[in-house]
Amino acid sequence: MSSTENPPVSAPEDAYVLGVRREISDLDRSLVELVNKRLKLVDKLWRYKDAHGIGHIDPAREEWMLQYLKRANRGPLSEAGLAQFFHQVLDLMKQEVQAQDDHPSSAA
Repeated sequence: MSSTENPPVSAPEDAYVLGVRREISDLDRSLVELVNKRLKLVDKLWRYKDAHGIGHIDPAREEWMLQYLKRANRGPLSEAGLAQFFHQVLDLMKQEVQAQDDHPSSAA
């Protein structure tokens, strides 16, 4: 290293790294808030469906939503990545609502 080069800076001290990490943390927090909002709506919908004898799972609706999201996706998330994310969100919703039904005192 010549005397004119800057010494290496560790990632925790780098202003750019810190700034981007802060943005990522803010987005992660927003994602958690959105997942919780979605979960509350799914729970509300399932309770309505239960009261009216409607099945919880609607494969046609799920497929429509996936196609809708694919059309809305502007990247860089790939179509395959979007499909995986969407299916994981659906699975999570089903698991969480079921867990709330199994243990109502732990529901928010």
